[in-house]
Amino acid sequence: MTAVKAGHERTTDELRSLAEQAGRDLEEATALDILRWAAETFGPRFCVTSSMEDAVVAHLASRALPGVDVVFLDTGYHFPETIGTRDAVEAVMDVNVITLTPRQTVEEQDAEYGPKLHDRNPDLCCALRKVKPLEEGLTAYDAWATGLRRDESPTRANTPVVGWDEKRRKVKVSPIARWTQDDVDAYVAEHGVLTNPLLMDGYASVGCAPCTRRVLEGEDARAGRWAGRGKTECGLHG
Repeated sequence: MTAVKAGHERTTDELRSLAEQAGRDLEEATALDILRWAAETFGPRFCVTSSMEDAVVAHLASRALPGVDVVFLDTGYHFPETIGTRDAVEAVMDVNVITLTPRQTVEEQDAEYGPKLHDRNPDLCCALRKVKPLEEGLTAYDAWATGLRRDESPTRANTPVVGWDEKRRKVKVSPIARWTQDDVDAYVAEHGVLTNPLLMDGYASVGCAPCTRRVLEGEDARAGRWAGRGKTECGLHG
């Protein structure tokens, strides 16, 4: 496929069409080739988002676009290990880490909504501390990359490698959508990629500390997120 020249101001319809075509053309492409397409097509208007569970997609993107922006949401509720992983990624990888924060500190949110909003209304807490900051932080970009994988949970089974994010009206790139956990582990081992230490301590998916637990044998990787709350996604991806 022929990439549109980076820097061209595209309309929403052009971006949507581009995403749909790329989703078909790149379904069988390697993760690195998908990211090379994104780098060529969007240039500085492309970024990677990372929860700092691991730095696999950030590492891949840095090979396709050295100095790529890596956007991290600091919700104020992260494990210390997650903040440490972010700092290590910023120190050792050829990326530009951009940390986004909510408009309110945890203390300010507690004062307005009451303490432990994450227990009483986790959807609202995620909206305030994740969804809204990301929407504001992505305004400078036409496309963003995620680490979503189809094997993570039933809700992610149909994730396209390139798709259209209607909520934010941007191209959404999921270069490792077709990977398995074994593929991730092999890439980490081959390239010495940084991973969150909590992954070695029973956590299969790492989010905010109050809403994340270790997974039990036989559970899917997302089972430790919002356990007992009837919630499977924070709102960033669905």
